[in-house]
Amino acid sequence: MSHKLNRREFLKLTGLLPLSYYIPHLILKPESFLQGGKGKNVIIVVFDAFSARNLSFHGYQRETTPNLTRLAERATVYHNHYSGSNFTYPGTAALLTGTYPWTNRGFSPFIGIDQAYSEKNIFKLFNQHYRVIYTHNPVAQLLMKEFNTHIDKFKHRQELFLGHDLISDLLFRNDEDIASVSWAQAMIREGNRSTYSLFLSHLYNWYNQGKIEEFAEIFPRGIPNIRNDNFFLIEDAIDWIKEKAAQLPQPFLGYFHFLPPHDPYFTRIDFTDAFKVDGFEPIEKPEHLFTQGRTYIESRKDRLWYDEFILFVDAEFGRLYNDLATNGILDNTWLIFTSDHGEMFERGFTKHYNESLHQPVIQIPLLIFEPGGQTRKDVFTPTSAVDLLPTLLHITDQEIPDWCEGEVLPPYNNSEPDPDRSIFALEAKKNKMYQPVNTATAMIVKGQYKLTYYFGYEKLNGRGPLIELYNIQNDPEELDNLFETHTSITNELLDELLAKLHAADAPYSSS
Repeated sequence: MSHKLNRREFLKLTGLLPLSYYIPHLILKPESFLQGGKGKNVIIVVFDAFSARNLSFHGYQRETTPNLTRLAERATVYHNHYSGSNFTYPGTAALLTGTYPWTNRGFSPFIGIDQAYSEKNIFKLFNQHYRVIYTHNPVAQLLMKEFNTHIDKFKHRQELFLGHDLISDLLFRNDEDIASVSWAQAMIREGNRSTYSLFLSHLYNWYNQGKIEEFAEIFPRGIPNIRNDNFFLIEDAIDWIKEKAAQLPQPFLGYFHFLPPHDPYFTRIDFTDAFKVDGFEPIEKPEHLFTQGRTYIESRKDRLWYDEFILFVDAEFGRLYNDLATNGILDNTWLIFTSDHGEMFERGFTKHYNESLHQPVIQIPLLIFEPGGQTRKDVFTPTSAVDLLPTLLHITDQEIPDWCEGEVLPPYNNSEPDPDRSIFALEAKKNKMYQPVNTATAMIVKGQYKLTYYFGYEKLNGRGPLIELYNIQNDPEELDNLFETHTSITNELLDELLAKLHAADAPYSSS
């Protein structure tokens, strides 16, 4: 008779570990606010790695977002909205601090963020609101811990997982997030998705089997997870938010950062193979200098699974919206739908952890639902993630600090959008916090043009920076590099971009 290792037996098996490792580490503060406070609630919903280029209500050929398309009729929809960077840590930092990566210096989770921003962030500024957060993503949670003194309820991410993994739960409980990030990056660098050792792999198989077999038929490609051993259901997090929103002291600020549609792209059975024979053929683009060697065929499959995962995300957001509306919560709540960065399946790149700032990885969705709102508004001028913080402060009648680099978004700024406003982004994960940026990809969007500047990378072989200029209005797929033919526009945008970089680096440059 076969016997499955249950959690109790698993913990006995690991009894050689100190008992102190099992003590729960909760990042919670008492719910001391009184009900009935004044002001509007704010709920920010972030779906990780969600490219605006794959949304049907932005013109994508696949019908990936039927619920968002329906709900957009009640929202302000931003059609050219940009992240501050191409991956979670700097992208989320830009959103929550209202500053670009070159200012907050949050280049990577391994170096953190400038300590000044433990006091310069949305949670500090919304100190009259009850502040609650949850994220699946260990990188996002690392950033949240920088702001922990200004968060009233910090829901530990593994509390909504199907179970706790060995390394995080037992060995590195006090440093669980950085352990997760370090392990994941080590596996990515080695091209290895396996577990930690031969012995531990058997323990994982025993431990995880009971967690996942119950849901195998519902998720035929695999259950959503982080590094193959943190299994979760997005439905559980949605259900927790629905329940919590009805109980929270008013007014509250909720920041909820879900991992999907970030890889692995394991959609629910309802959406599996939804686009398998739809006839859609993505444009095949030439390999980029910084290619990661992903073939067109491989990228096409990744895109298919990603698009079907978006269907799942779309359904779950629709479910959350409907519940909040039915319970009357949205009558007194600003609801924000956005992402931290995008995802890409072209030019030999895979996903988003690379040097690229092409449109699929940097252009993200933003929808703002006003309290009780029923009217659609569309904004087509370029906007940035750094704009969200000053906008939320403005619409909740709070003062905007002068260190914010963003602007109040139209139509809430009561003025005509500026079509020539400059928008920036930066990928600089190889740099140290308090030294000048010497290896990076920087971007400026102004009017119909976008300039991207790659510099300092070994792959450039000492031949100087790589510059790309695209007319993203006429060439949204970024196929025609105008760098050599539009020299005056190139020089104008490059001068402005370099001036920004040099000004940000000035405090860290030797005299």
